[in-house]
Amino acid sequence: MEFSIKSGSPERIRTGCIIIGVFEPRKLTSAGAALDGASRGQLGAAIKRGDMEGKSGTTLMLQQLPGIDAARVMMVGLGRERDFDDGKYRQAIGKAISALKQTGVTEAVLCMTAGVKHRNLGWHAAQSAIAATDAIYRFDRMKSKQETVRGVRQLTLLVAERGDLAAGQAGLKQGVAMAHGMNLARDLGNLPPNVCTPSYLADAARDLAKRYRLRVQILERKDMEKLGMGSLLSVARGSHQPPKLIIVKYDGGPRSAKPYALVGKGVTFDTGGISLKPAAEMDEMKFDMCGAASVLGTLRAVAELKLSINVVGVIPATENMPGGAATKPGDIVTSMSGQTVEILNTDAEGRLILCDALTYTERFEPQAVIDIATLTGACVIALGHVASGLFANDEALAQELLAAGQTAGDRAWHLPLWDDYQDQLKSNFADFANIGGRPAGSVTAACFLSRFTKKFKWAHLDIAGVAWKSGAAKGSTGRPVPLLTQFLIERAAKA
Repeated sequence: MEFSIKSGSPERIRTGCIIIGVFEPRKLTSAGAALDGASRGQLGAAIKRGDMEGKSGTTLMLQQLPGIDAARVMMVGLGRERDFDDGKYRQAIGKAISALKQTGVTEAVLCMTAGVKHRNLGWHAAQSAIAATDAIYRFDRMKSKQETVRGVRQLTLLVAERGDLAAGQAGLKQGVAMAHGMNLARDLGNLPPNVCTPSYLADAARDLAKRYRLRVQILERKDMEKLGMGSLLSVARGSHQPPKLIIVKYDGGPRSAKPYALVGKGVTFDTGGISLKPAAEMDEMKFDMCGAASVLGTLRAVAELKLSINVVGVIPATENMPGGAATKPGDIVTSMSGQTVEILNTDAEGRLILCDALTYTERFEPQAVIDIATLTGACVIALGHVASGLFANDEALAQELLAAGQTAGDRAWHLPLWDDYQDQLKSNFADFANIGGRPAGSVTAACFLSRFTKKFKWAHLDIAGVAWKSGAAKGSTGRPVPLLTQFLIERAAKA
């Protein structure tokens, strides 16, 4: 979808469809009131007939209204004005764009660049781009016959004053970059695991680097052996697919500025290894590399925005498979940090590959490190499919990430990382075990990772509940690309 922004009077805009909001009960927005006046009360008449109450998520299409240059007017219900918030705004945009897929409209104008009282024009523009792109996203590249795509291809945001164009354009640019990053992450996540292997992820990183002039380095098994990455390699032992450690660098800031590091879990398929998962829904374990996908998606957004900071992405990529060479419960491995780990459950593999990647990241002397992983089912039990779990060894970093997620509509929730939980990882035979039992499973997983993050400010995002959807809407969500990108936008602004 192509986006643009312009100023003008809604009644004078020539387009296939102009979209306006209606609050409950039956209250037109200012743009709607202007159209109603120009059409001699046609919108008001439809509302009085009861065709549009303004209930959240409802839509009504009117065509060929007198006095209005647009071919169609779509009214979108916004709910009660006092309850209109971030989520309802995004929902309204998504509903409108989705409804247009059932029509012949290919270009439309959106008159909804305001409405959420505590948000500015730039925010409305950014969220419009994200919500609209999400509404038209589809993944059909693996189908033998691709259906003809219907829907809006060009969306213009309308602002009242020319003086608002600069702020709107800046917000729109950020939203489009986030949407592009999310789509990259979604595409990678939705690919089948026989296609999206560790080698495929490495090639995707090379393609991204070539397109945006990033620097990329791929470490092979022999390189990891020399570095002493015994923990990462223990996960890869059961697979015929070679593991990769993917490093992608974006140099947008001064050469002397220390980078921000994003470390993404890249298990391209997770059977659980010897601790084999149940068969039901195991196909969804292709999404276990969504942390890695979000790193590449965020790097695309950052490069598209040309942010004045340095960012390095580190992706440990492997499959977790059973086999004669696979790691067994009871095995002890030595991590790159020199710490030994007793593997009590081979299905707790994400932390095993992340810990060596975190140790490797020390060499960049990062300002802050954020790891992103579909790490624990326990986080899904705790937070459902709404918020990512956030853990951190630095309170200021945690608060920045929480605020960025709130702004971007990609929320996280701060969970404890107290020393009290560390005792659950005790081992009789190694420095510690890779699991801490059923109680507080997401917390003990974060506690495990924290043992490898003593040399930098660090946050961990457990995205197991938000990285993909199941059921009829099965597919990758592209989260937490908006959260990460918003955080880096704000850090770049401070710099």
